[in-house]
This record gives sequence, structure tokens and C-alpha cells, in this order.
Amino acid sequence: MAYVITNLCERVGDCVDVCPTDSIYFVEGDAEWPSYYINPDTCIDCGACMAECPNEAIFADDDLPEEYVAAVEKNADFYTLGPGKDLI
Repeated sequence: MAYVITNLCERVGDCVDVCPTDSIYFVEGDAEWPSYYINPDTCIDCGACMAECPNEAIFADDDLPEEYVAAVEKNADFYTLGPGKDLI
């Protein structure tokens, strides 16, 4: 996974609009999955989402601050256990 959306996300959605591969998903009204999530299988590591995020909630996985490490697992779970599994 190249980019990770952390809990700093306020669901503005600008990241979705600039993603050239439509790799960012959100489930409206699902409290268990309260953020946007980047599909690691379709992300092309372009960084457009990170540059566009007004809350600076998106990090490259190799630059992820320690306090947001759990976001990596939550993102992966979205696509393997959560509603994202039906998107792949």
C-alpha cells in the first residue's frame, strides 16, 4: 500500500475527485468504517490524493507517523473484511 488515510480525515472528498484510478472509497453512514480508504491493488502511487487533502490526513506508508500506524491495518481490513471486499 502506497498511501494511507488516517483518522485525521474529515470526509471532505477532495481526494476522491483527483484519484486517476478511482481507488478511494467511502461508505455513507457506516460508523464502523468512518473514513475514506485507498484500494492498495489499484492505487498507482501518484500522490494526487495526498496533495489535495485539506486536512493532511493522507500519508505515504513509509512516512506514516507512529500514532497513525493502525490506519494501515484498518485500510487493509476495509478491503478484506469490510464493505470494500465487494469492490475488488
